Amino acid sequence: MLDKPPSYRTFLIRCWEERSQDPTLSNVWRFSLEDPHTGRRRGFPSLEDVVTFLRRELAGSQDRGTGPRRL
Repeated sequence: MLDKPPSYRTFLIRCWEERSQDPTLSNVWRFSLEDPHTGRRRGFPSLEDVVTFLRRELAGSQDRGTGPRRL
């Protein structure tokens, strides 16, 4: 395993605030991750969902002992 270069992943994260038309409701933050190699984008309704996705992606790469995976 030491003869292989370390794995790495690259993501572009975008964050934006969606404002509610109803003044009684709070604004919410939305997120997307983009793989700059493929251009594929995936949306998320919360920061927690982004973190969960990244944990699964990174753990999956380690479990398989493979290099970078694409979104």
